[in-house]
Amino acid sequence: MAIISRLDRVMADRKISLNELAEKVGVSHVNLSKLKNGRVNAVRFSTLDAICRALDCQPGDILEYQKDE
Repeated sequence: MAIISRLDRVMADRKISLNELAEKVGVSHVNLSKLKNGRVNAVRFSTLDAICRALDCQPGDILEYQKDE
């Protein structure tokens, strides 16, 4: 997949747990875990907005494009 999730890195930098972030964002920790581990095919802009608000970051801090080899 060309889009890589860096959510785990941003969470570690902010010292926030998955459960705490899920509560702040308003999504289940299971869905957030899937996003964190790159096991999703799509993310809603509203979810991305809530994550960025909770982590005080930009979408580019969470998602990275890598060209397929």
